[in-house]
Amino acid sequence: MSELKSFPLPDAGEGLTEAEILNWHVGPGDEVDVNQIIVEIETAKAAVELPCPWAGVVTELLAEPGQTVEVGTPILTIDVDPNGAAPPSGEQAAAEAAQPTPAGGTAASTNGRSSTGSGGSGGDESVATLVGYGPSKPSEVKRRRRTDSPGALNDAVSPSSGGNASFSSTTEYVPLAKPPVRKLAKELGVDLRAVTGHGTGGVITREDVHRAAAAPVNGTTPATAPAAGDESTAAAGPAPAPSDAREHRVPVRGVRKATAQAMVSSAFTAPHVTEFLTVDVTPMMELRDRLKNQPAYSGVRLTPLAFAAKAMCMAAKRTPEANASWDEENEEIVYKDYIHLGVAAATQRGLVVPKVRDADAMNLAELAAAIDDLTNAARAGTTPPADMVNGTITLTNVGVFGVDTGTPIINPGESAILAFGAIRDTPWVVDGQVVPRKVCQLALSFDHRLVDGQQGSRFLADVGALLSDPAVAMTF
Repeated sequence: MSELKSFPLPDAGEGLTEAEILNWHVGPGDEVDVNQIIVEIETAKAAVELPCPWAGVVTELLAEPGQTVEVGTPILTIDVDPNGAAPPSGEQAAAEAAQPTPAGGTAASTNGRSSTGSGGSGGDESVATLVGYGPSKPSEVKRRRRTDSPGALNDAVSPSSGGNASFSSTTEYVPLAKPPVRKLAKELGVDLRAVTGHGTGGVITREDVHRAAAAPVNGTTPATAPAAGDESTAAAGPAPAPSDAREHRVPVRGVRKATAQAMVSSAFTAPHVTEFLTVDVTPMMELRDRLKNQPAYSGVRLTPLAFAAKAMCMAAKRTPEANASWDEENEEIVYKDYIHLGVAAATQRGLVVPKVRDADAMNLAELAAAIDDLTNAARAGTTPPADMVNGTITLTNVGVFGVDTGTPIINPGESAILAFGAIRDTPWVVDGQVVPRKVCQLALSFDHRLVDGQQGSRFLADVGALLSDPAVAMTF
C-alpha cells in the first residue's frame, strides 16, 4: 500500500521560528530522489534551498509561494511507496465516512483527516493522512490552490458549509490576498473569489482589485463611469485615480524583518558613540596597485575594503574591547581571542551581514578572496545560515555608494562597527604643500558600556594609521 510521509519545515538556522516559501522546484506527481532540491525558502537570515529526505512521488504541496510557514509545519507530502496500492481519493474517503459504521469500529473525517477502526480486532488502528493538510489546530485556516476557472471556484464553495472546508466532494477556495487588499475589496464590493491574481504565486494585488471594480458587470457600465450624455461629467475629464492605485505595500518579513528587529534592539540597548577620522590612503592605493601584479594575488579581487578588514583585525590586537561582547545576564564582558568579521552586503532582499570566520588568521590575499566569495553569495541569495551568525565585529562599506561617512548601528552581540567611506581625490597638505591625494573618511561606532572613549579612539587611530601608511603594519 502507498506510504505517505509529511515533510515539516525544518529550522534552517539557529533558533529560527518561521520561513517564507519562495518557490517550489517540484509539483504533485513529480518523482523525487533523496537530497534532491525541492523548495527554496527565505528565513530571517538568508534564502535557503531544502533537499528532500526521501525518494518517492510528490502527492501534495501544502504551502503556496509567498506564504510564511512556522517551523515544524508540514509543507508537502510524499508517497515513498508509489508502486503500492493507491490511497483512496478525497471523494472516496468522504463516501466511506458517510457509510454506517460497522459494529466495533469507528470512522470519522475532519478537515481532511480520517481514521478507521478494525471491527474484528477489537482495537483502533490509525491510518495515514490521505487528504488535506494533516493534523492541525481546529481553528487553523488553510489555503487551497486556485482552480482553473472562476466558475469552478464558485462551484467549489458550498453555501451551506458556513465557511468551513469540507472534503466530502469539494474544497473551499481561499483567495490569496493580503489583509489590506481584502479590506479594499470589501470597501469596493469586489468578490475576491472571482478575481485573478497577478502577483507572485497568484497573489491578488490592489491593482487586481481596482481593475475588477472598474470592469463592466453584466454588460453595464460601472457606477464610477460617467453616464452617457452627461456633458458636465464628461467635461470634467476622467476622475483622478485613487491614492491606493499609486501606492504599493510590501509585507515586512524575512531579512527586512530581522534587520529591523536587530537594529531597534541594538539602538535602544547599547549606548552608541561614533567617532570620525579622515585618512590619506594614497600609500594604501599605491601598494594595492603593486600587489595586483604579484603572482600571489593573481585572480584575487583586491579591493580597498580588504585593506580595511586587515587593518581592523590588526588593530583589535591592541584594543581587544572592540572585539568583545556584553553579557547582560551574567554581568560579564566576553573577550574574543578570534575575529569573525561581519561584512555588510546590500542585496535585493535587504542588508545581510555574512561573517568571515577567523579573519585574523588570514593574510591579505586570503581575506580579499573570502570577502569576495561572501559578498557574491549574499547578493545571489545563497549564503548558508551558518555564515550569518556569531560575528564579533563588523565592517560596512558605504563608500561603494559614493557616501563619505555615516553613523553605523552596532550589530547585536558585538561592540563595534566601522564604516568605510568613499575614496576621493582631495587637496591635502603634504610637507607644507597642498597636493591632490586619495582621501577617505572612517566612522567607528562602539558600545560605550565596554569600550571607553580612549579605547575607541585608539582603535580608530590604529586603523587609520595602517591605511595611511601600510609600513606601520610592521610595528604591530
